[in-house]
Amino acid sequence: MLTKTFTIQFPEGLHARPASELTKVCQKFKSEVVLEKSERTVNPKSIIGILSLGATKGDAITVTTEGEDEQEAMLAIEAFMHKTEI
Repeated sequence: MLTKTFTIQFPEGLHARPASELTKVCQKFKSEVVLEKSERTVNPKSIIGILSLGATKGDAITVTTEGEDEQEAMLAIEAFMHKTEI
């Protein structure tokens, strides 16, 4: 299991477009992926889950990956989270 915390860099937060892109990134992997914000956890393989977090620029999001390709999943999510625009 890998866990890492990221700060949202997107000017408008995790609105529809970045949420959709993050969902696509997460769906590429077999590992379980969980996003957490303020003790609320969601499955980022669902765009509705991501949008329900209401994450805005500057919010901290904790990502946990667990499974056979957890490291690759975390690296892909990390690359995505370091973007400042979509």
